[in-house]
Amino acid sequence: MPTGVAMHDARRQLFSAAEQILVRDGANGLTSRAVTAEAGCAKGVLHRHFDDFDDFLAELVLDRIGRIGTQGAALREAAGSGAVADHLTHALRELFGPVAVAIVGLVISRDALRSRLRRTTPQGIPLLMQATAMLATYLAAERDLGRIAPDADVDALAPTLIGAGHLLFADRQGPAPDAEAVRRTVLTVIAGAVRQPPGR
Repeated sequence: MPTGVAMHDARRQLFSAAEQILVRDGANGLTSRAVTAEAGCAKGVLHRHFDDFDDFLAELVLDRIGRIGTQGAALREAAGSGAVADHLTHALRELFGPVAVAIVGLVISRDALRSRLRRTTPQGIPLLMQATAMLATYLAAERDLGRIAPDADVDALAPTLIGAGHLLFADRQGPAPDAEAVRRTVLTVIAGAVRQPPGR
C-alpha cells in the first residue's frame, strides 16, 4: 500500500480493523501488521498515530469504554419507565456484543495492556468495571424512584449481573444467547430487589 495514500480518520479506521480481527481471529490474531493490512494502509500509519502497539490497544479499549458512557446515559434516562428487567436485559445484550466480548478477552490475555490500563482502571478488569458502574448507577436511580427496594445493595447486584451476563456471552464460538435467556438471568438476579411486577 503506498505510504502517500491519505486516510480519513485514520484512528477510527484502525480501530474498526482491529475490532474485525478480534471478532474473526481472536486476540492471538491481532498484530500491528494484521491491523494495517485489514485497514488497507501502510504499516507506518499506526505508528504515526500511536507510540507503539500496546498504546494502540489501550486506546482501542478506552474507545470501547467511552461507548459505555453513552450507553449509561441512555440507561439512566430510561429509569422510571418501562420494566427494570427489560432495561437490564437490553443493556446486557448491547454491552456484550461480539466486539466487547473479544476486547475483554484481549485485556485478560495481555499483561502489558492491563498494566497500561491501570492508569484509568486501577482495579478489576477494564471495560467490565465501567459496565458494572453503569448498571449500579442505573439501579440506584431506580431505587431512588421506589422501583427497587430501598435496602437493595446495588453495588452487589451490578457485578452479579455483569458476571452472569459475561458468562452467557463469553463463548465466542457458539451462538449468542437470545433475549429471553438473558431476561431469565436478569429476573433471577433482581428477583429479591425489584418492587414493580417483573413484566412491567
